[in-house]
Amino acid sequence: MALITVVSASGRQGLAQVDQALKAGYEVRAISRQEDPFAGAKIEGIENVEIRSMDIYDPTSFEQALEGSDYIFYTQPLQARSDRATVLGDLGKAAAKLGVKRLVWNTSGWIPDRPGDAFTYAENTKAINALWRSGCPGTVFGSVLFMDNLLTNWARPFIVNEGRYVYPHNPGLEANWISLDDVARFMLASLERPDMEGAWINIGGPERLVGKQVTQCLSDALDKDIAYDPCTPDEFGRYLVDAAGDSMPAEMREEFAKGIAAFYEFNNASPSQPFAVDMDHVFERFPEMEGTLETMADWTKRQDWGESNSRPAFG
Repeated sequence: MALITVVSASGRQGLAQVDQALKAGYEVRAISRQEDPFAGAKIEGIENVEIRSMDIYDPTSFEQALEGSDYIFYTQPLQARSDRATVLGDLGKAAAKLGVKRLVWNTSGWIPDRPGDAFTYAENTKAINALWRSGCPGTVFGSVLFMDNLLTNWARPFIVNEGRYVYPHNPGLEANWISLDDVARFMLASLERPDMEGAWINIGGPERLVGKQVTQCLSDALDKDIAYDPCTPDEFGRYLVDAAGDSMPAEMREEFAKGIAAFYEFNNASPSQPFAVDMDHVFERFPEMEGTLETMADWTKRQDWGESNSRPAFG
């Protein structure tokens, strides 16, 4: 069976990719600089995953970590020190040299329809171009908003401990929340598709929801009343910085909080609706996925909302 190498495998997104790749029968290699990247992870077959180290800021470390890979799954860390275009270009060049069949990049955000200054989203366009120029066959998914965010230490405590759903979305903002498992399933579904080589597509979950609808799903899943209590983008930026704790250098904290606030101010006001996905188009490209994607109601009900299932701020 082909080997998939998952970069940043210890993060929330990487763990979902490892899990789904194992379930699909692939051999899996995990790239992580942590000594025990799967601590506490309940993934069947995880003991068979090879672990290697790689520094995404040091291209000389790429070949040793990636050699033998048929496919590479990549997700850019939120606190990355290098821009996406630089990393994707370097990673693509190394993958092309090694004869990798496909590099699949999950952008963790919307991809604009055309180049231009679409706030930070324009960096996705630049990085896609860098990947195409690298010579490595690539596929890019713009996954817009994750259900799994609700389990993080900047969202879950409000829900579980205070009975409040706190998020910086305007009340009328529509979003196609998607589970990280489904993002990984899209990535896997693209591998044997020649038409997905050199292609990018935005993906989301099967429904467009506003804040009160998300709140109702949480209330039903936890079997208690959860109040819809949106915060401002400025407040949200501070919540994320506080949740990061010592993992975020002190000199980054103010700038990061301001960046998060500006990001959500853009999303709330943009006529482009970056969190809303044309799922009819997605299902035209991936008809096998229609009817299989998790709804918010189903996802919230299958989660363990206990303390042991809390997720870190980032990753």
